[in-house]
Amino acid sequence: TAGIKKDIEKLYEAVPQLVNVFKIKEKIGEGTFSSVYLATAQLQTGCEEKMALKHLIPTSHPLRIAAELQCLTVAGGQDNVMGVKYCFRKNDHVVIIMPYLEHESFLDILNSLSFEEVREYMFNLFKALRRIHHFGIVHRDVKPSNFLYNRQLKKYALVDFGLAQGTPDTKIELLKTAHSEDQQGSCLQTNPIVALGNGVSISVTAPKQIAQQSASKAADRRSSSLSKVQMKQGRGGKEDSVHHSVQRSVFGERNFNVYSSTYQENSSTKLIKQSKMIDVSSRKLVTKKKIISTKTVSNGAARKAAGGCSLNLPCDCYATDRVCSVCLSRRQQVAPRAGTPGFRAPEVLTKCPTQTTAIDMWSAGIIFLSLLSGRYPFFKASDDLTALAQIMTVRGSRETIHAARTFEKSVVCTQVVPAQNLRTLCEKLRGTNSSCKRSQGEGPSRSENNTALPAAADKPCAPETLGKQIQHLQSFQEGDGALEVKATDMKGWDQVPDEAYDLLDKLLDLNPATRITAKEALLHPFFKDIRL
Repeated sequence: TAGIKKDIEKLYEAVPQLVNVFKIKEKIGEGTFSSVYLATAQLQTGCEEKMALKHLIPTSHPLRIAAELQCLTVAGGQDNVMGVKYCFRKNDHVVIIMPYLEHESFLDILNSLSFEEVREYMFNLFKALRRIHHFGIVHRDVKPSNFLYNRQLKKYALVDFGLAQGTPDTKIELLKTAHSEDQQGSCLQTNPIVALGNGVSISVTAPKQIAQQSASKAADRRSSSLSKVQMKQGRGGKEDSVHHSVQRSVFGERNFNVYSSTYQENSSTKLIKQSKMIDVSSRKLVTKKKIISTKTVSNGAARKAAGGCSLNLPCDCYATDRVCSVCLSRRQQVAPRAGTPGFRAPEVLTKCPTQTTAIDMWSAGIIFLSLLSGRYPFFKASDDLTALAQIMTVRGSRETIHAARTFEKSVVCTQVVPAQNLRTLCEKLRGTNSSCKRSQGEGPSRSENNTALPAAADKPCAPETLGKQIQHLQSFQEGDGALEVKATDMKGWDQVPDEAYDLLDKLLDLNPATRITAKEALLHPFFKDIRL
């Protein structure tokens, strides 16, 4: 198009060194921080070679650019991790030259992949993650569009280290940043609310002193004015504008229409202006009787470091669905949250300040969930709290409460939301009949009370305890109709072993400390007959 041609011309003008080396053909990708072009390079041998040119936005921090390049040069070039060939710079414009891997759109091939292809795909993804995690690199943005896949050649490449961070012992020198400065003075905090419907209330907080909890519970608790959210069945969004395939996510972002919210002021304390204290993630969203509230409070060390916080004032809203003025007066907690909606781990959504390579494994689990269920994107939420609520409808409230304690968060639910059986869920969404012959039993689940979606497509009601979100899950079977796959063309989907769902269960472990690692995943029985 004319717009792309202008972009190419501007790139030539910004980095004139490219003119005599590369012939830019087209733009093949565009993100928040960069644009990617397909180009051909004239080699000295006389042959042409395809290259991918990544043009970073001029406002990118030089240290961030250098760190991305170091990730590519140190960890890249093997084990399915993209390498780098050259780098050109002119003033504030930087272009990274990488090998080009022709690849398919994840949406286009999702429902045509055989089970064996899915197994190979996940194995090669874990190889790439094992490689970068060995160097202490947390990718932070693992998703299908960042793991290129050439189906015909069976080649794979993990790309885009623009959001990468380092572990405390990272071998990437430029990723060795001190996170302690970001965490000092962060004693949040807010108690935003999101709704799912049907009478469930969930509150996430950090531990407080028992005496203070007792005092706060005895205090006067006046109800807040809450906003309303209408949840309607809608189409899921695509991951980027390049994909044109029609696919409905299990949870659609358009299901949530957000209206304004207000907080009621405590009669004895003046409420601080919310515009300066509350960000987008702390909006109050409510529908009918079901409420989800998230509040984070820093630990004792962070509190002592932040002298500006009113530490002696008792909190009036602990484990409730409102925010008191004391919490509003505290500074917000700082925690990394970079990544793509739908792929963020629970510890990211709850602003856990300590995040490890486990967040990449959660993202890999979401990809695996999409592959097994045939639904992409599986989760699609308008904000972090809605995303956390969607996760709970699949993994369960009890499990979330238990896991949250491990990273100093407290989750309170007014009603139990049971975890779903992963095999039953994926088979229902994919459309493979649960009565398919298999020697194995039901797949593993983290809840003894496994709640399957109703088998009959003409019954619109979902289990009440799962609320509106599960009705969305069921609506895909009703609205689209279950995918009718002939027995002769099952491509192995009628014989998915228990090991697949056991691995999925370990990837979607809500506790990052016990979540399976990439190295462990490669040794999982699911890959027992694939050679390293």
